[in-house]
Amino acid sequence: MSRSETVWIVDDDRSIRWVLEKALQQEGMTTQSFDSADGVMSRLARQQPDVIISDIRMPGASGLDLLARIREQHPRLPVIIMTAHSDLDSAVASYQGGAFEYLPKPFDVDEAVSLVKRANQHAQEQQGLEEVPALARTPEIIGEAPAMQEVFRAIGRLSHSNITVLINGESGTGKELVAHALHRHSPRAASPFIALNMAAIPKDLMESELFGHEKGAFTGAANLRRGRFEQADGGTLFLDEIGDMPADTQTRLLRVLADGEFYRVGGHTPVKVDVRIIAATHQNLETLVHAGKFREDLFHRLNVIRIHIPRLADRREDIPTLARHFLGRAAQELAVEPKLLKSETEEYLKNLPWPGNVRQLENTCRWITVMASGREVHISDLPPELLSLPQDSAPVTNWEQALRQWADQALARGQSSLLDSAVPSFERIMIETALKHTAGRRRDAAVLLGWGRNTLTRKIKELGMKVDGGDDDDGDEG
Repeated sequence: MSRSETVWIVDDDRSIRWVLEKALQQEGMTTQSFDSADGVMSRLARQQPDVIISDIRMPGASGLDLLARIREQHPRLPVIIMTAHSDLDSAVASYQGGAFEYLPKPFDVDEAVSLVKRANQHAQEQQGLEEVPALARTPEIIGEAPAMQEVFRAIGRLSHSNITVLINGESGTGKELVAHALHRHSPRAASPFIALNMAAIPKDLMESELFGHEKGAFTGAANLRRGRFEQADGGTLFLDEIGDMPADTQTRLLRVLADGEFYRVGGHTPVKVDVRIIAATHQNLETLVHAGKFREDLFHRLNVIRIHIPRLADRREDIPTLARHFLGRAAQELAVEPKLLKSETEEYLKNLPWPGNVRQLENTCRWITVMASGREVHISDLPPELLSLPQDSAPVTNWEQALRQWADQALARGQSSLLDSAVPSFERIMIETALKHTAGRRRDAAVLLGWGRNTLTRKIKELGMKVDGGDDDDGDEG
């Protein structure tokens, strides 16, 4: 960026404005700061910057209000929306409003500077974005964890699109919820969303269920029946557990995706449909392809955009919020007062393995609502199966005690210079675990560890760790 390029910073937090001002000025940019969106709106009538970076929630007009005004009057001006409220609504609303990027707080300053540079470059290369009116928003997917922020970003970026999406994740992670969100925030939102679980349909009824049948097509077909494809015409068809689809049905599905038409069972007239496909699976489709159990050409048709839903064990920080949500919903369904988790109970739940993921947590909260005797939920009030974990699955709640025991044993064996090996091992484990929880995103992993991104990059090099992806930039931290 040249020195003539101007960046406006909009945030009611003075410290955020100051940090961004200093960082951007060091890169040769001219900055101007505002503590409210209202001031920016009046200034835009007289002057226009190259990039705006704005908070989303401020007194008076919000960042989204500002974004809408800019899209109307200055559609080529890139806007970066930042917020400490990292939820799906904020991400989707930002992207649907035409934001260049969504930046959840706390953010790495170097990352923010890099984003501003990319925004300006993008503005020079592109002709601008169309204004897209914001949809009515209601809370739907809960998640503050970095891995869930990736899901929110994907939904936001796909909100203008009809493209095919493949969702993968373990059973109970919420794949259908993500499919609903993709539909609700798409151009097809006003049209039907039809879901079909491949694993729940008998093989001999699969084609009739998908494509419908003509009257008299087989014994018992007393009337014409429209299948799920016709029901979803103009909207979205969600095919859950796509890996369980029989081979002959895979062939028919491939033809529909290629031609946009099909024949009902027993029919001779082609039926044309306009349907967006969202597929989901808990299986590894690449493995099924290599084993000859899933068509490779169909896999490539479905695998246009892939969204991975993390396990609940990989987003433990979301467990208390999810539990409160499910307890509130269960209380509403049963018309009772919602239960309240004690802090030690929340901590205990955070450390459980949760093989059934979010669905298991939801069912646990229903059980608690019915079975716990008092309003406050103690650890002893939890379901028996959560209190009798196998020893190898039991949560490690006192790592300091385990470390002390290790040190005692090492010293008793006559070892010395313990810190020379213990500290690098500790840092390596912490880095590996943080990267696992952030799907390899170094910036987010650094936040979890309390480091800057450059510190994390330096540590990875010092420890000789082999880490896929990320940025190997070794610049100094300010």
